[in-house]
Amino acid sequence: MNWVESNKVKLKAKRTFLKQGTCSRTLFHILNREFNNPKPMEENASDPLAGGINQCGYQCGMLWGAAMGVGAESYRKFNNRNQAVGVAISTTTRMLESFKNNAKSDNCSDITDTDWSKKNSILKYFIRGKMVTCFRLAGKWAPFALNTAIEGLSENTDSLYNDAKSCASEVIKKMGGTEEEMVMVAGFAGGYGLSGNACGALSAAIWMNTLRRVKANSYKYAIADPEFENIMKRFFDVTNYEIECSKICGKKFNSVAEHTEYIQNGGCEKLINILSLS
Repeated sequence: MNWVESNKVKLKAKRTFLKQGTCSRTLFHILNREFNNPKPMEENASDPLAGGINQCGYQCGMLWGAAMGVGAESYRKFNNRNQAVGVAISTTTRMLESFKNNAKSDNCSDITDTDWSKKNSILKYFIRGKMVTCFRLAGKWAPFALNTAIEGLSENTDSLYNDAKSCASEVIKKMGGTEEEMVMVAGFAGGYGLSGNACGALSAAIWMNTLRRVKANSYKYAIADPEFENIMKRFFDVTNYEIECSKICGKKFNSVAEHTEYIQNGGCEKLINILSLS
């Protein structure tokens, strides 16, 4: 990407952030438009992933939105759904590394220095101008995110990922989602791009719950949402109040194949079933 194209993407990202309001929707929106594949309802439904998954402070919402943009394009690019899932996961792993190279951390709480569960902390976020930090980061990283997506989705995968599985995709499947929706969240696998951080299956359940309400025209973004609180309660009941994938699974996944084998052998089955009730 040349200097002119890069700066155009930066400007689009900043304008989108101001218009759409959340970092998660901003990156999802930008990647979809660059791939000429707008998904307004799906993008709207990504709002709750801002603030590090329902304001929990984990992975930055930009990461979740970017992963979904990758997944949407992977679905269009590959006829084999499992292959599309595998490519989405591997590309999201690259996406995480790209983000870390542009931000001091991949976690929202570190970037914003904000505890989203406390009103005073949220007020300080606005008073201290931390929103500007997020705004600038979205503009700075957007061109890198787009390049990473293009490179990852162009990978030669003729003999790879034909059996790939994602915990997040399995949640969407059990919730009655489409194959496209399954692939959109595929990169959430293993705590986002197999990183072992906050649970990708949880993010998938929150997104799908929101998408249903967006389609029914009954969703309005709010800091506190009773339906998300119920999802979180069921999640914590199963995980003993752990949210990080590596702690829930007792391991970190080193490859798409390793994660696939774990899911095929019933890994996280109880959690997936509980989340799919959302």
